[in-house]
Amino acid sequence: MSALLETRPLSPPGARAVAKQRFVPRAPHSTRLGRVVDSLRWPLGIYTTPVVLFVLWEVVSRLGWLPETIAPAPTTILHAGYELYQRGELIPSLTTSLGRAGTGLAIGLAVGVTAGVLGGLLRSGEYLFNGVFQILHTIPLLAILPLMIVWFGIDELTKVLLISFGAAVPMYLNLFAAIRGVDHRLVEMARSAGAGRFRQITRVLLPGALPGFLVGLRFSLGYSVLGLVAAELVNVDQGIGFLINRAQTYLQTDQVFFGLVVYAVLGLLADQLVRVLERVLLAWRPGYEAS
Repeated sequence: MSALLETRPLSPPGARAVAKQRFVPRAPHSTRLGRVVDSLRWPLGIYTTPVVLFVLWEVVSRLGWLPETIAPAPTTILHAGYELYQRGELIPSLTTSLGRAGTGLAIGLAVGVTAGVLGGLLRSGEYLFNGVFQILHTIPLLAILPLMIVWFGIDELTKVLLISFGAAVPMYLNLFAAIRGVDHRLVEMARSAGAGRFRQITRVLLPGALPGFLVGLRFSLGYSVLGLVAAELVNVDQGIGFLINRAQTYLQTDQVFFGLVVYAVLGLLADQLVRVLERVLLAWRPGYEAS
């Protein structure tokens, strides 16, 4: 009995009280109340502020404080889009623009991912690609457009390559930084466990670089939309940019705004796509939950 008393671990004074204070569960009604308050404060989530701005825009326009020649009301803009749809111009133009953006994005991601993986994993890949992409990162899309026109003319190839340029550079930069930013201790642990080079890459480096890849994907999607805007302002006979140029010629401000709204919606949908991918692919990684 004395031996048992001697070997029993001693707890510091007040430890039980601290443990009780630490593990006291939060009252369920306070959590529900907080959720109700948040739902009332942001009923539409991230769309709450844009919707409020559109409502204020509509009210100001209807009161006559904002002339239609400067910015038509949102309902007027939507009506202009409906007229384009009735005339059979909206869907073909939207399909053409999405085709350009999709083709350019696919080429840009293929180049950016390949170069980013090789540059991140191999020292020779870094020497081969990093300097070039760092230079391209400082060149704006509109600055390279005249050069592409000189090289490839004003056909579809120039437009697709411009979108590819906008998508490839941010993907490479973020993927390269993500691979090089993986904790080297994880690689050492895998190596100590007997994992070969291929297993280290597939089980440690690439999964560890996945958050950086998704950040690069978000930027690539955004820049591909910017590249689409720049590409469709030069010698187009179809697409959203063509509708904007034609509306500018005839001073149809509502159609110009509708084209801008289409570009904005494409950018917002691209961002939401990446958010969904993050929830699916990064479910294993706990993140900070904003209060």
